[in-house]
Amino acid sequence: MRLKTIAQMFLSAVLLMQSTFVFAFETDQYNLPPKPLADIGDEVSQYTELNLRKAVKKINAEIAAGETCLGNNVEKIGKVKCNSPDKERAKLELLRSEEGIARELYNLLGTGISPFTSSGDWMESHKFVGQPARYKISFRKSIFFIFPTDYLTISSTVNLYGAQFGTDKIAHIFQQGYSYYKIYNRALAEGLTPEQAANKAVKWGKLTERTFYGTLISGVYSNADLCANYAGMRFYQGLTREIEIGDKIKPAVLLLKNGVWTFNKNADLREILIKPFITEHFNEALNPSIFVKGLRSFVRRSVKKQSCKQWQKQYPNLSRTELNKTSQTLTLWFGEDYGFTASDNFITIANTCFDNKVPVVENSG
Repeated sequence: MRLKTIAQMFLSAVLLMQSTFVFAFETDQYNLPPKPLADIGDEVSQYTELNLRKAVKKINAEIAAGETCLGNNVEKIGKVKCNSPDKERAKLELLRSEEGIARELYNLLGTGISPFTSSGDWMESHKFVGQPARYKISFRKSIFFIFPTDYLTISSTVNLYGAQFGTDKIAHIFQQGYSYYKIYNRALAEGLTPEQAANKAVKWGKLTERTFYGTLISGVYSNADLCANYAGMRFYQGLTREIEIGDKIKPAVLLLKNGVWTFNKNADLREILIKPFITEHFNEALNPSIFVKGLRSFVRRSVKKQSCKQWQKQYPNLSRTELNKTSQTLTLWFGEDYGFTASDNFITIANTCFDNKVPVVENSG
């Protein structure tokens, strides 16, 4: 029995045993929502901010407790349990670091049995003010009809700040993005340059996408997932310091003042917290995936049979040239290499819904 078949059987068993969970693994943007989706970007940003405020409150309380311990130099002060002065100083150093903030926020948004997270569950179950907020095509019309395990874990399509993508990308930002962030930091500590550290994180992501987060389990190697992972790393890096995104400088969300964390009052949280990281790179119809052979032929037939009509109806002025140009721009994330992998077998709206062939999308880096 092939390894992929065993993996799919295992996943099916897990799904049956964990039927109370809300799952999100693959997604389908080839099939368009019949009605325009409400833009829930600000609502997702508010949810992220709420959790960040919880994280900051917890960390600042622990900082206060640590200062109490060091100031009094006793083993127990009221309800505060103290460690040795050296341990308390080391703990305070972590709490006042970028790593301390990132870890605490990850604990609220990114934890869960991979690739499932609390934030992903929230995206699939929350009652958004804007409606309709989610779209999920029926099983029989899905591009994963011949891979039932993929459909069982398919995520809904949502619209954030004008970009449509699966809810699984939010989980990728907060979970795999944090894994990238840790790999990057470890690489820096080992003496690698920032570019080398980023490449090491990307290399790990590509490996996981070929195995237990992608091809091995679902038959899909998702460039969009890789970009969400990378954007997640940059999200965590941008919590406590300025970062460059393209030709813009994104200010830090949090500032350390008088030994405690405060929110940057000179910046609009709705504009800097999560919005800069949301792009069309996450849309798997525009940033195409690589499907295994059997699934690939079915997806192509499915797109020709039903998706092309949807795109031509909703976007009557859309051209093959414009679509292909869009896909070309998504091979890098604001000029940064997120690990895009080219293929001769991409299934795009451009090369499937128009008669003439279009060039293979290549990494412009």
